[in-house]
Amino acid sequence: MKNIIACNLGSYREFREVAYPHLAEIGLTNVEIGVPSADSVAAVQSALDAHGLTATSLLGRCDVQSETVVSDFQATLEIADKMDVKVIFVSVHAGDTERGVVYDRLRAIGENAAPLGIKVCLETHPDLVHNGDIALETMTAVNHPNVCVNFDTGNVYYYNHDVTATAEVQKVLSHVGAVHLKDTNGGYRTWHFPTLGEGVVDFKAVFQTLNDADFYGPFTMELEGVEGERLDEAGAKARVADSLQHLKEIGVI
Repeated sequence: MKNIIACNLGSYREFREVAYPHLAEIGLTNVEIGVPSADSVAAVQSALDAHGLTATSLLGRCDVQSETVVSDFQATLEIADKMDVKVIFVSVHAGDTERGVVYDRLRAIGENAAPLGIKVCLETHPDLVHNGDIALETMTAVNHPNVCVNFDTGNVYYYNHDVTATAEVQKVLSHVGAVHLKDTNGGYRTWHFPTLGEGVVDFKAVFQTLNDADFYGPFTMELEGVEGERLDEAGAKARVADSLQHLKEIGVI
């Protein structure tokens, strides 16, 4: 089975309007986009179709601190189902909310996602999924197959000391539902996310580890850049194209 490689539109920074034609030009056909409003689904789908693109994941909002999060999230599930997208990416933060309550809410969301065949994937962010150990604790407590981890290869370095992406993904291997491909210089709380292949992440090993566990994607490039840099449109395009080329060179495409 081939790896499913996608691109988060944020990788184009302020030049998102050129993303669709550029992705089609370089032969990358999968994208991660924000959840469209219910009345714009047809237009969004039409734009994707016009460029031969498929949304392999949607970025949704999931405020687990809210008492109404389960019912609120239902609209996101329905839009994803209408678009036939099977992965919803969310960032969740428990904050001061009692963990058991948060786990119950996530489990209920998983129950609603299950009949639609959708996986709700929690980003590698504090305070529920920021490293392998904490993510495993969350997954074990939620205990629902439709609530998974979105493993971010760069964020595990940003939020932790003395880790590697390969070692951290091993800890949650059976819970990974999606992956964000992000390189980094490895610095703690250092905003340095360059072109794939220019940092410390061993992408070949990450892919091998996940492929050996029968996971093939979506692997979504999320190229967040380097603090202080200024990329023009050509630079933003080049970063996406060069990152894709790196994946080709290491043999995962």
